Amino acid sequence: MNQTKQKALVYVVEDSIASGALYASQLEQAGYECKHFTDGYSALVAIKEVMPDVIVQDVCLPDISGLEVLQFVKKQSTPANVVMITSNSSIDVAVEAMRLGGFDFLEKPFSGQRLVSAVESASTQKESLPQNAPQEESHSASGFIGESLAMQTVFRLLDSAARSKACVFITGESGTGKEVCAQTLHDASPRSKGPFIAINCAAIPADLFESEFFGHVKGAFSGALSDRKGAVEVANGGTLFLDELCEMELNLQAKLLRFLQTGVFNRVGSSEVLHSNVRLVCATNRSPVVEVAEGRFREDLYYRLNVIPVKLPPLRERGNDILLLARHVLKQKSESNAKQFIGFSPEVEKLFCNYDWPGNIRELQNVIENTVVINEGEVIELDMLPSSFGVDSTASVKTTSTLPANNPTQAGALMGVHDIEPLWQIEKRAIESAIEICDDNIPLAAAYLGVSASTIYRKIKGWS
Repeated sequence: MNQTKQKALVYVVEDSIASGALYASQLEQAGYECKHFTDGYSALVAIKEVMPDVIVQDVCLPDISGLEVLQFVKKQSTPANVVMITSNSSIDVAVEAMRLGGFDFLEKPFSGQRLVSAVESASTQKESLPQNAPQEESHSASGFIGESLAMQTVFRLLDSAARSKACVFITGESGTGKEVCAQTLHDASPRSKGPFIAINCAAIPADLFESEFFGHVKGAFSGALSDRKGAVEVANGGTLFLDELCEMELNLQAKLLRFLQTGVFNRVGSSEVLHSNVRLVCATNRSPVVEVAEGRFREDLYYRLNVIPVKLPPLRERGNDILLLARHVLKQKSESNAKQFIGFSPEVEKLFCNYDWPGNIRELQNVIENTVVINEGEVIELDMLPSSFGVDSTASVKTTSTLPANNPTQAGALMGVHDIEPLWQIEKRAIESAIEICDDNIPLAAAYLGVSASTIYRKIKGWS
């Protein structure tokens, strides 16, 4: 098949005849050769005969799931890049598509320009990569590393998000690496040569935030001795990262929303209209859904920012990534402190893997740096670790977490096998308690529990 870039072959798999014809027409006008299929099995037959350059694949089909088609494509020797289409507003489908190897995803309704852009990126990348080249990236160059399934899902989302200007909303516990994630996204984007400006919304006094964000002119307020550019203006052409976004006051949220909608702003004390082209990435360690439900965060701003949600897993859920990160940090700290440490003893590695890491990666970094600075040697031993960190603290965490939830006074007491409560009963009691506390508001209860509302509905159905 000798095709030029302008005549790359695209399969459109969409059960709606009208929508499929529209997508094909938009792509043909952009110079692609298109074939439209209304069901999954017809597409599979065609894929077996001729593998296209790009597949535009609807998730919901009348016969099989679009995710099954995606899995079939990825098993072939020369797989096409697949752009998934979904009308499901849940990010779960998109995350699953990225985990299975999807190149990009489009949520209906989307513009013809967005469709063409996604197909163009998918076609261009396929041509630039050698066949069967590994597309998984560790992102180790930026210090954002991991091999766990949870992190590979994050990497796929970031690789997909990097090609667009869409806002990215990063959530996760404190210390999980949200700013490093944002920097990685910036470095992988077409804006990498532009500035990366980070603002911690919790660290700036409310009365100075507008000035920090939009800038001010001389005399705008007491202490404004000269004109000053704000973060929005300085980040023009690059990425603006807003950390701890949920700490922002409501009146400032309204001004941020206006900027997102129009791309224009005024410095404090000036009526001059300025324009800035920035890519906004924001992060919080709170649940934004809860903040919206309780009136502390504007709902319209949340939906404007939450275009591509990225949830960073806590360190305790990343398995062998703990040791991978520990070795990476040890190498860095040893070099920066002119020490000779090259590894950890088996006892330390076991302790690290069993510890819950409430402070996540930040705590891991602090523990290792403290150990490296104070001690000498090549291998980190148990007695080198800080006194506040060790087996006893880990044991207390594990023991407490395994006690029956309805007998908290038995902390530290020995338990027999007959005292062990089935996990599903503990989960059921926790969910029912959360629903009761939230006045039967299941979406709100789900937000506090850190799961989706659909998960709770599914659990309730299973119990009945």
